[in-house]
Amino acid sequence: MFKVTPNPPDADPIPYDPSLEPQKIKEATERAINFYLNPDALKLSIPSRKTSQIFLVDPAVDEETLLVEACESLAAASDMARDIGNGVDNSQRRALLMLHQVIMLSELMVNRVLDGRRLPH
Repeated sequence: MFKVTPNPPDADPIPYDPSLEPQKIKEATERAINFYLNPDALKLSIPSRKTSQIFLVDPAVDEETLLVEACESLAAASDMARDIGNGVDNSQRRALLMLHQVIMLSELMVNRVLDGRRLPH
């Protein structure tokens, strides 16, 4: 009886993959092990991110003032989203009105925090 497939079957050679070089595999293995067993090693290799210096909030401003300003900004954004939503077509209107609702809910949450801060304990 004749066997249809050769023994072992003919196979195409494995194409060269530069990502499978031993040094790269070793580095990836060390990163994976450090991720789980030595997380502090990864923190040293990640450069710290510098915050933007364009907009700064004065550290001397108290939290209640910041919350009041945030509430007023949210109220203005809510009004703008509602006004723009009234002047655009249906699909964009729906998106802007959803944005208006998210802003309004955020404003309500800030107001709730402000109301809680004003209550005497």
